[in-house]
Formats: sequence, structure tokens, C-alpha cells
Amino acid sequence: MKVTLKIHRFNPETDTEPHYDTFTIEANPNDRILDCLNKVRWELDSSLAYRMSCAHGICGSDAVSINGTPALACQKLIKDYSSSQTILIEPLKFFPNVKDLIVDLQPFFKRIKSIQPERPAQTSTVPLEKERLQTPEERARIDDAVKCILCGCCVAACPVILEQEQRFIGPAAILRAQKYIFDSRASDSVERMHVLEKPYGIWGCKSYYMCTLVCPKNIKVTEQIIKTKKKIIHELHPSKQVGEL
Repeated sequence: MKVTLKIHRFNPETDTEPHYDTFTIEANPNDRILDCLNKVRWELDSSLAYRMSCAHGICGSDAVSINGTPALACQKLIKDYSSSQTILIEPLKFFPNVKDLIVDLQPFFKRIKSIQPERPAQTSTVPLEKERLQTPEERARIDDAVKCILCGCCVAACPVILEQEQRFIGPAAILRAQKYIFDSRASDSVERMHVLEKPYGIWGCKSYYMCTLVCPKNIKVTEQIIKTKKKIIHELHPSKQVGEL
């Protein structure tokens, strides 16, 4: 079957503005969008730039926008889209565009780093006699957060990023903080909760659920953010209600 791809193009060395190139290729219904991008680069235009690595939905490096929705190119199949319509492939929204489908992830990882407390957690200098154990129930509290592959899809889908002119910390950073806050082995959960309360932190989330809808690992991101909000209220502001914060 023939498939038409409309791909965002931008080369900072030659272009002043982005443009789109259209390619028609032969593909099977079970081919991945990543397979199609590879075919375009290998057979039609070797200058096409995009990221990829494991190609199995583990590394998160090939996250792009497909028909306006953030997704991993290695997870989405041709049959997921109408074969009679052009498939639009663009870089992730809200990320600086480096070239074609490649975006600058430095601001994203800066947000991830911003959840760290200013002072490291106080740990004993006495060597542990055994590892810190967790019960299955304790581990289950952070199961969703551990699955995050930092692909950036949730950030690219978040309406609050646009509303707050990209100052919002973003769902990925909050989810990463949640992993430590609910980890039974952590000793700095209070400090981390205070960090999340900084301007444009966790209270910026408006629970649009877009992060949950696009997450390629099926993480219930919004649910975890709400759970973290409740913990902050319970432990830091026990006398206040949600509407007061």
C-alpha cells in the first residue's frame, strides 16, 4: 500500500523558517512510523534528521508529534492511521527545534533536575549491614513513576505549558519527584514536597489528563500528580483545604 508522509523540515544552516516535505512510500499496515521514516531517509532523502535508538519503546528517543499527538514513532503503526490521508509528522511541541524532527531536550532535563532539594538528604556514614528492603505494597506506590522513560510526550501534550508560557515545571518532573516522595527508603520527602510548591510547580497542574492520554508507557500521570498533591496537603498543610493553596 502507498502511504504519504508530510514531514516537518528545518535546517538552521540553510533555512530561515520551517517548511514541510511530502513523501509517498510503499508500506505495510503493520509497519511502524519509525520504519517509514527510515525508508524515507534510506531511499529518498538522506538529509532527514530524527532521533532513534532501541526502536522498542524503551529509550523514548524517537518521540515526535504524529497528526498533532505526541507519540513514539516506534510504537505507532501505519494501520493506526487512515491510509487515505496524509500522515503529518512534526517535532514535539514546546521544545526548541534543532533540525527537522530533532528537538533540544536540555530545557526538559533542566526541569527534571529542578525537583532536587537544594541540600542533599542526610545519610548515615555508617555502612548498612543489609540493603534497604521494601514490601511489595511499598514498591507498588512508585510503580508508575518508575516506568517513566523521559520521552517528553507528556510535556508536549500539556496545555498548562502553553498557558504559563512554558514556565510550568511539567508533568514529567512532578512524576519524577513523586517517585522519591513516595519511596519508603527516601529520607528527604518533606524537602522534595517543599520544592514542588515553588512557583510554577505542582499547583500549576490543572488536571487536563492529556499527559495520561499520550503516555506511551500507560502511566496514570495525572492520578499520580493528584496523589502527590493530597500528600502535600496532608503533611505540609493539614489545616488547609485544596482551594486555599
